[in-house]
Amino acid sequence: MGPGTRMTFVKTSGYQSKRSIFLCTELEIHIEKRNTNFRKCITVKKRVAITLWRLATNAEYRTISHLFAVGRSTCCKIANDTCKVITDHLMPKYICLPTGQRLIENIRDFRRINGFPQVGGAIDGTHIPIVAPRDNPADYYNRKGWYSMVCQAVVDANYCFTNVYVGWPGRVHDARIFSNSDIYRQGENGELFPQHTVNINGTEIPVFLLGDAAYPLKSWLMRPFSDFGNLTYEQKTFNYKHSSTRMVVEGSFGRLKGRWRCLLKRLDVATVRVPYVVCSCCTLHNFCEVHGDGINEQWLNGVVGGQDNVFLANLQNNQNNYAENIRGAVASYLV
Repeated sequence: MGPGTRMTFVKTSGYQSKRSIFLCTELEIHIEKRNTNFRKCITVKKRVAITLWRLATNAEYRTISHLFAVGRSTCCKIANDTCKVITDHLMPKYICLPTGQRLIENIRDFRRINGFPQVGGAIDGTHIPIVAPRDNPADYYNRKGWYSMVCQAVVDANYCFTNVYVGWPGRVHDARIFSNSDIYRQGENGELFPQHTVNINGTEIPVFLLGDAAYPLKSWLMRPFSDFGNLTYEQKTFNYKHSSTRMVVEGSFGRLKGRWRCLLKRLDVATVRVPYVVCSCCTLHNFCEVHGDGINEQWLNGVVGGQDNVFLANLQNNQNNYAENIRGAVASYLV
């Protein structure tokens, strides 16, 4: 989905897209309204179409109102309500950390990129532009000079989101956001991935995430070696393959914003509703990827991924020998 297609329920050869119909079926029980004696309700298909058009274009409700012959306030309510339904009911189904056979396949897919073993996901973050809030606007004014809300995400090897954490103001330090996220808590408690270790060079290697140099080194999160100009060949190889493997998260953000262009412009919704919009876009992104709805490379023109928008500060690493041994064993394996 993207500019020109966007699942707007335009009929092709006399029938609607199977994916469009399937999405309506998924949402129908939660958004369907009943006719009254005085007026006909707006159909599920039109409700979903209005929401998708809003997310894909960030068009003003005045424009959407003309397109769908529905009042502006009604369009606004439909989009807000549908985003909440998508977040509450579809997000748990389409966005979750891999387990079982899906985890094994994900590790295999990451390894195919550049040989990196035991990767369960890649983590990064991005700022979502928003309109200056009425309450405490200074909290949302980020270092780049605009108002935003931070979205931290983990992705798999196929550009799908497996964890999304959004809601913190753009001014809040990203290290604080990370340390308060479920991903950090699960990682520290050993609950992030099932026990699926492999022995590499005599070291038991667990499943881990890949994060850039701003993240702490943990047994469950591998960051690159700090480059002070004296890295060994093994360490340089590790860093190169780490970076090329982790690029999938930036690609995921790019594909997300290419499809749902409301995340590229200022999101003109109440601050409290921003997380619902972002989570809905991430869920629908996964829906597209899972059901084979491809991405047009032209949609990515002018779209940026994660790190250009986000500045992550180093956390106190609290590195232990186990994490160092894991990184060292993987570095030797990759040579």
